[in-house]
Amino acid sequence: MSSKKTDKPGLPRDIRNAKAGRDYFVEEKYEAGIVLTGTEVKSIRAGKANLSEGFCRFVKDQLFIYGLHIDEYTFGSTNNHIPRRERKLLLKRRELRKLQRAVESGGKAIIPLRMYFKQALIKVEIGLCVGKKLFDKRDDLKKKAVMRDVDRYMKGDRFYA
Repeated sequence: MSSKKTDKPGLPRDIRNAKAGRDYFVEEKYEAGIVLTGTEVKSIRAGKANLSEGFCRFVKDQLFIYGLHIDEYTFGSTNNHIPRRERKLLLKRRELRKLQRAVESGGKAIIPLRMYFKQALIKVEIGLCVGKKLFDKRDDLKKKAVMRDVDRYMKGDRFYA
């Protein structure tokens, strides 16, 4: 009986946007392709990307991602990529129209949630999001603290206040 490995060791599984869950309610998620250059792909394989300041915007009928930082490839030549350029996202036309209508109606934003490998391709998971208010963030912190206390109690660590 042989086991087949799907992931190569040393490759990052995915790059996540840590701020997205804290600052937004995610209503819907979509998987999008992204147009990249060769040195960008090599940098992402090395785990040198940051989604935390990323957002998506429509230009005419096409969706672009802004604020996505991909470090320059260390072994790149003078033809290395620009770290913070806008990059085109690839979605089906039906999905693009649906997202565009939702954003134009107001109060919603398209935020990149994570970037991951799907076989040899790099995909970006984007979410149709609504911003959280300050009291929503406080409620989340309170729930997290309560769950931490419950976990501690269930573990048997009864020395907390």
